[in-house]
Amino acid sequence: MSDDIEKTIKELHIYEKKLLKELEANPVSTPMQISVNTGMDIKSVMSAAGSLASKDIIEVNKKVQEIYSLTDDGLKYAEDGLPERKILDALAEKREIHMKDLASETGMDKKEANIALGWLRRKNWAQIDKGVVNITDVGVDFANKAGVDEKVLDYLKANADGVKLFTDDLMEGFKKLTGRKNILNIKKETSHSFIILPKGEEILKHGFTIKEQATQLTHEHLKEGKWKSLEYRPYDINAEAPTVFAGKKHPLRVIIDEIREIFLNMGFSEDNGEYVESAFWNFDSLFQPQDHAAREMQDTFYLKNPLTCDLPDDDLVKLTAETHETGADTGSIGWKYDWSEDIARQSVLRTHTTGISTKHLFEHEPPIKMFSVGRVFRRETFDYKHLPEFHQVEGLVCGEDISYQNLLGTLKEFYKKLGFEVRFRPAYFPYTYLSTESEIYLEEKGSWIELGGAGMFRPEVLKPLGINQPALAFGMGIERLAMIRYGVEDIRMLYKSDINWLREVPLDKGVRL
Repeated sequence: MSDDIEKTIKELHIYEKKLLKELEANPVSTPMQISVNTGMDIKSVMSAAGSLASKDIIEVNKKVQEIYSLTDDGLKYAEDGLPERKILDALAEKREIHMKDLASETGMDKKEANIALGWLRRKNWAQIDKGVVNITDVGVDFANKAGVDEKVLDYLKANADGVKLFTDDLMEGFKKLTGRKNILNIKKETSHSFIILPKGEEILKHGFTIKEQATQLTHEHLKEGKWKSLEYRPYDINAEAPTVFAGKKHPLRVIIDEIREIFLNMGFSEDNGEYVESAFWNFDSLFQPQDHAAREMQDTFYLKNPLTCDLPDDDLVKLTAETHETGADTGSIGWKYDWSEDIARQSVLRTHTTGISTKHLFEHEPPIKMFSVGRVFRRETFDYKHLPEFHQVEGLVCGEDISYQNLLGTLKEFYKKLGFEVRFRPAYFPYTYLSTESEIYLEEKGSWIELGGAGMFRPEVLKPLGINQPALAFGMGIERLAMIRYGVEDIRMLYKSDINWLREVPLDKGVRL
């Protein structure tokens, strides 16, 4: 135990030693007395006390007392009487006063007289009958003596420096005054007292010297030779350091930036679309029939402002309409319905980023390697795995000799760079053929999980756009990837701004599973 005490003494700051010595000599000293006796400022005294308390050497007791005094209005009422007292005095003489005459009879303005009348009725000093104020028996009784609140006013007036406590006979009057505005000033006074604990007693019994200590070796110490006589305060290398929460990117932003970097390093260029898009680009350009269930209000956000969007090139619109109706020259029979320009003009919040791919194909000549990352919107019900808005990433490659094998190879490279082993299984998507879903393996769970879809764009998509070369496309939801990467079970956690979770997420690219 002696070794622990010696170690503690060596680690004590000189201010802590001074405070402890002062408490040994004067156990009931206040912080101000200690400041005067030791030459330390009050801030240093309290800092040293807090440090000693954290080491269980002393106990710091804090006491907060309220001091009550009169405001300017309160002092005026103490000298001239409460407003209701003025009315009571007038009623004691006249027995009754019409309400319209209250102000003139008491020398108060109309507003003050109305307020005073309210207090008069609460105290049951008067009652009103058909616009006439009559004094009550209680009022007659109090016309010749002070109320409990008036006694408190007199008491506070006599003690201008303030009162900390009220005697029992004044407490009722004090409580009544606290319910009235602008009468009482309430000031809080904080005091501290210190008690030496057993550990502190043991340190004092062991004894120590108070000597200035250096916390660092300076150039002047070496140059002037002072280092020889200096006493250096030891450092506790095992002491806990404060946790520093550095500023960093949001986990979703980390993954988005990582995906962008992967695509750019693979030779892709980036394109960005608009949140508000026409139904033409969002649905029709992808050979999605106008009566398709995905277009229903249950799945898509339709806008009132703007209500409609402009359609693109007339030739493109005409070819798209023919493809939907008859298949045109794509080898398809189409959907066999009358295609409507009005439906195609509808404004929607984009439900996917694939519309960016078809617009990019229309506006650029192959060969094309393009990707997009953006927010999409769907009328989903909030739950642990669905949100009405989320992020989607899309990849597109178009050119001669592009094949399904290129699609699988591109996907393998993309997921490899994300840190996943991937496999593929057949799937169906309305605007691609052949189509596949990508599954990644999670070692922690020992299972495969679907993460994204891909396929070769159908001729019904490409031909109206003027593209006569094959094109592959693939995409996935970024939030789902984030849930896997960061071990999140509820997608809503990504948007809750939970400060504790955000602080715990590593600064690097996350935990790879």
